[in-house]
Amino acid sequence: MKTKKMIMCPILAGLVAGLSIFPALSGGAEKVKKEAAVVVVSGKSVKVHYTLKVGGKVLETSIGRNPLQFTAGSRQVIPGFEKAIMGMKAGEKKSFKVNPEQGYGLEDPKAIKSVPKSQIPPDVKPKAGMILDTKGKQGQRVPVKVVEVKKDVVIINFNHPLAGKTLSYDVEVIEVK
Repeated sequence: MKTKKMIMCPILAGLVAGLSIFPALSGGAEKVKKEAAVVVVSGKSVKVHYTLKVGGKVLETSIGRNPLQFTAGSRQVIPGFEKAIMGMKAGEKKSFKVNPEQGYGLEDPKAIKSVPKSQIPPDVKPKAGMILDTKGKQGQRVPVKVVEVKKDVVIINFNHPLAGKTLSYDVEVIEVK
């Protein structure tokens, strides 16, 4: 009997010690859960993988490349995209649509202009449907679409190529910090 008592006492002591440690361990687990639950809010650095579709056709994806990184609330992405991911956390996936008003805007008929051929670089041979790159006011790349080529002018649509389009996104938040 002595041996049974001696064996049971250390076992009971071990269980009691384990139970007294458990609250500390579970408290630590709660802390880890809280830290992992950082959500996308204005000012947070965010990394996402995304796939952009228009009319069911994939136009762009970050899958297989580096994720898109931006600061939420800083107007680095279109408003509808930013609004849709607010409140998401790392590991969360979501599919959503962005209407033209929250994307690249409606198509503006005044943004279709006649440009003299002399203003087109001589090495560029414009054709209807061709996308050309121009520079914006801050020197940024601005894609424009050739609508029609006439004898002395080129009709160019200066609207963003995605203006007037409903955009469909599949997004996975990779990191929020």
